[in-house]
Amino acid sequence: MIDRIDIKLLDLLQRGGPRPAAELGEAVGLSASACHRRIRALEAEGIIIGYAARLAPDRIGLGLDVFVDISLTSQSEEALTAFESAVKSFDEILECQLLSGASDYRLRVAARNVADFDRLHRHCLSRLPGVAAMHSAFALRTIKAFEGYPVRAGAEPPWPKNSPAG
Repeated sequence: MIDRIDIKLLDLLQRGGPRPAAELGEAVGLSASACHRRIRALEAEGIIIGYAARLAPDRIGLGLDVFVDISLTSQSEEALTAFESAVKSFDEILECQLLSGASDYRLRVAARNVADFDRLHRHCLSRLPGVAAMHSAFALRTIKAFEGYPVRAGAEPPWPKNSPAG
């Protein structure tokens, strides 16, 4: 079970990335070695699944976020698999979620500008297999960027501790 110290560690790691165990331990009231053990346990339990730097998209030339809702011609397993496989081959597609509702998928695409999105639309999105309809929306401004998941006390992994996943 996740306790208040784990919650503090997870929040610090999500918002600030990896830091020395001594610094994290000081922030949560643990020794460096105890903090290191906690982090390793959270990794071993699959709660922490990796570390990555968050980049400023405009500073690397990607000033336009576009959300594209896609409906497929078929929802067969073969059609879904073909679409999902193709999506994974394009670096410009940052995220892809399978949806319930009117559209089948929502993509988040990074582009330099509108002209670059036009290029991506013609040479990437229009070539995805099984697409019946696409609807795009440009992000005008980010109000709240993703900084991590809310972590609550008492959260437990959805598997028993003695299962292969735990």
